[in-house]
Amino acid sequence: MSAFDPYTHLGISKNPDGTITRFFNAPTVKANPEPSPGTTVVSKDITIDPQKKTWVRIFRPTKLPSNDNTVARLPIVIYFHNGGFVLLSPDYTDSHQKCSLIADEIPSIVVSASFRLAPEHRLPTQYQDAYDAVLWVKEQLNLPNGEQWLKDYGDPSRCYLYGSDCGANMAFNVSMQTAVVDLSPLRIRGLVLNQPMFGGEKRTGSELKFATDQVLPLPVLDLLWSLALPKETDRDHRYCNPMVKGPHLDNVKKVVKCLVLGYNGDIMVDRQQEFVTMLVKCGVQVEAHFDQVGFHNIDMVDAARASEIIHIAKDFILG
Repeated sequence: MSAFDPYTHLGISKNPDGTITRFFNAPTVKANPEPSPGTTVVSKDITIDPQKKTWVRIFRPTKLPSNDNTVARLPIVIYFHNGGFVLLSPDYTDSHQKCSLIADEIPSIVVSASFRLAPEHRLPTQYQDAYDAVLWVKEQLNLPNGEQWLKDYGDPSRCYLYGSDCGANMAFNVSMQTAVVDLSPLRIRGLVLNQPMFGGEKRTGSELKFATDQVLPLPVLDLLWSLALPKETDRDHRYCNPMVKGPHLDNVKKVVKCLVLGYNGDIMVDRQQEFVTMLVKCGVQVEAHFDQVGFHNIDMVDAARASEIIHIAKDFILG
């Protein structure tokens, strides 16, 4: 039996110059800016920074709720996709469908942000790109000719950062940056962290228990961190393990209220629960939902779980 290769599992190969070739051909879907019969959500792509090649896909419901014949303002959700910092983009079919659901079910204006991928761009590049996306939303709301969907339908006083997997890690880190700057008229009210990606040097019980997990085995998780973290650092760096002691904990105290979602069959569940404990100790208002049954990224393959997550997020955002 051949030895397990985490590169093969991810559908990537290592190049001599430190870059990777991505063989994993993720299915993508084009934006649909014009409503067609039966469509509940429309979407469009906008470039943020041509040099960095960063862009956003914006989603809005086709049926806009109204009060007294005026269109009701919708929460603005800035979304960061999964993929372990190494794979995928906002046009990936699963990300597109997830954001369509969020826009339709909550309902909300969703801004799904792209970010440059590791290892070609290591952390904190992804945090910078995510921060740029938040600033871009702020700018659009302030510009006379800013993005119409945000200006006409978005409620700047109800903005939420929503991330899955590495995207949840990004939402958490970006919220520490945004806590100390003036984003007006944008006001970030909370974070939705779906199965956040965290790690550390010392193995946890769940990492050992699910080391041979079919979706995210331990060698793959280790590889993702080795590709994403700054060179010459280890998994106890605060980007990976914010639970370690350090001056960053003062910034954690500034984080807005958090919804943390997880599954007891996730290889990272112990980390996620440690993370919740750290937030509580730092005085952050936290709502945690850990389902007894389920594994990492179960919502990518189980429509019922995907819907359940969005309904919990809806209660958190509209509550």
